[in-house]
Amino acid sequence: IMTLNSLRWLGTATGIIGAVLVALNIEETRYGFFFFLVSAILYSYTSWKDRDYPMLALQGTFACIDLLGIWRWFF
Repeated sequence: IMTLNSLRWLGTATGIIGAVLVALNIEETRYGFFFFLVSAILYSYTSWKDRDYPMLALQGTFACIDLLGIWRWFF
């Protein structure tokens, strides 16, 4: 089982990958939103476990924005 710290690092890594993909503005850019979504979900979970509600609100908002990005780029 992964620790909260491991989940945070995975969230950080997927967020960085998402940012790089979007910044490159290449054909694969749209997949960055999936990485951002995974990052937001991981950070939402760890924020909930830590009772860090401002961060939970931020990451929940990011997850909704990521879903909008996925919708706009894929459908």
